[in-house]
Amino acid sequence: MSLNVTQKIIQDHLVSGKMVPGEEIGLTIDQTLTQDATGTLVMLELEAMGITRAQTEVSAQYVDHNLIQVDNKNPDDHLFLHSAAQKFGLHYSKPGNGVSHPVHMQRLAKPGKTLLGSDSHTCANGSMGMLAMGAGGIDVALAIAGKPIYITMPKVWGIHVTGTLPDWVSAKDVILEMLRRHGVKGAVGCVLEYYGPGLKELDAMDRHVIANMGAELGATGTVFPSDNTVKQFLTGQDRADDWVELSADKGATYDLHEDLNLSDIEPLIAKPSSPGNVVPVSEVEGTPIYQSYIGSSANPGFKDFAIVAEIVKGKQIAEDVSFDINPTSRQMLSDLVKESHIASLLQAGARLHQAGCNGCIGMGQAPATGRNSLRTTPRNFPGRSGTKEDSVYLCGPETAAASALTGKITDPRTLDMKYPKVTEPKKPTIDTQLIDEPLPLEEAEKVDLHKGPNIASIPEMEVLPDSMEIPILLKMGDNISTDEILAGGARVLPYRSNLPEISKFTFEIVDSTYYDRAREIVDEGGHAILAGVNYGQGSSREHAALAPRFLGLQVALVKDFARIHWQNLVNFGILPITFVDATDYDTLENGDILVLKNIHRNIQKGHMFTIEIKGKNQKINVQHALSNRQIEMMLHGGVINWVKEKSKEDSHDDS
Repeated sequence: MSLNVTQKIIQDHLVSGKMVPGEEIGLTIDQTLTQDATGTLVMLELEAMGITRAQTEVSAQYVDHNLIQVDNKNPDDHLFLHSAAQKFGLHYSKPGNGVSHPVHMQRLAKPGKTLLGSDSHTCANGSMGMLAMGAGGIDVALAIAGKPIYITMPKVWGIHVTGTLPDWVSAKDVILEMLRRHGVKGAVGCVLEYYGPGLKELDAMDRHVIANMGAELGATGTVFPSDNTVKQFLTGQDRADDWVELSADKGATYDLHEDLNLSDIEPLIAKPSSPGNVVPVSEVEGTPIYQSYIGSSANPGFKDFAIVAEIVKGKQIAEDVSFDINPTSRQMLSDLVKESHIASLLQAGARLHQAGCNGCIGMGQAPATGRNSLRTTPRNFPGRSGTKEDSVYLCGPETAAASALTGKITDPRTLDMKYPKVTEPKKPTIDTQLIDEPLPLEEAEKVDLHKGPNIASIPEMEVLPDSMEIPILLKMGDNISTDEILAGGARVLPYRSNLPEISKFTFEIVDSTYYDRAREIVDEGGHAILAGVNYGQGSSREHAALAPRFLGLQVALVKDFARIHWQNLVNFGILPITFVDATDYDTLENGDILVLKNIHRNIQKGHMFTIEIKGKNQKINVQHALSNRQIEMMLHGGVINWVKEKSKEDSHDDS
């Protein structure tokens, strides 16, 4: 049977289920990635589950999100993460080493392997011929412990790439074109697999840009072949021995198919406040900007910065524009310095920041109120920038540079200059000073976890009740992101290891009264929330499930869920259900009481059951998508309780 690249990787890692789209499958995980905004919980979960040593081929803990040290919280958590990496046998990338995704690509990614990360943009490493997926932290903790990840077998969407990118157009415009065509839900349940003669025009970091924002399409992952381009990249990183060739078999087929001609793509931009709100740059030309921001995991390559440096070289950016340069790795920054690109940027008026996620996650570089920010970042969800009423546009480096010079959104093709040609360094800098190797087992066993005063253990979760009468505490619309459920940024993320404190920010962007109202009834059986389509899109942060759970959320009733957030709800014992008839959403309001009876029997006997609306003489049909394994987890009150129970059973069997 002829297989495509995605099917080959899945077949090599399949431990349960069949490769039939829609069926649940279990996959072994070779590598894991955690970052500091989500990794603190992962390490606490490893401790809670009694895990002593990583069972993966490679696991790495990065510190790239919470770099601002305004008080003790972030540095204390960095010490905790370092001690946890030592104790559990993980690589540890220190503050300032760079964003997890490009650093992992440089130092650890291997073609043909599976990678699971507690960051939704882990899919960026699909550029290396990997099946790389984002997941909730506890799924990553289980993978570190050697357990499979269970997902729905995706459809494989083949994208046949031809042509050559025109001048002033880059890889960011390629993925924006995909978002223009399909929107933020267009690839739900799919892995996007790019192939064809046009790939030779895209270097490894170009592919990273495209794979990274597959998350914005809702894709399970994005896969590129491991070809000579990947070989060249690994050779440049002194890792030629890690390369293996991996391509689709002759005659391989795809569940879905699409053609993409690079020659037809023009400069594109995503307007506020969704990555799917894409139009040609020419359509919004002339819109004034306050900020032009270069960097993030969505444009992390040497070329992404160097092309900007060449465009602004010898010129001055427009007055009153904040021109923010956000290097993505220490290694990349060294190369940019050697090639004098940093000097060109600074002389043009740029502000240089440390290597890390920074403004992409709202950790600094927030725009002024009522002003437009132009960014090469992957997301522009409301409030993500750190400014509540923000107006963020997403674009490629060429558009960002041109607009910085003019002070308004500018189609770079209108600049009075030739398109600069950028040459990659013949020998990239190899810098491993800030990434520690795992300790040997005998040394790791002597390490104690360093817990600062801001670290709070995860509270025990109660089991799922068999009946509930709970109010709808919050009704929301479509495309609610995890940034809106629980914001990132410098105010919130320092509490990532302290659930009681971080829960105070829950839903504040949507409804600032939610926390107080939830606390009032948390001891009375909890509550439900109501939402439209694509609930929980965006970041994989499990805080967006765990914090509402801490505040008494028992049921999430929506039209449909984003993949990772749905799994996070299951992991923490929140019942995720959807309407059988979506019009029932319109009949429900805040304060309506949902009556659920015989829950245990209902979710075990089938996927559809009925709930009553108290006092309204109304019943509605709802459904769940839980597998038998997930139902068992749900009945235990979440995966931590389930793992503990399984461990007791295993210990009893051994005795």
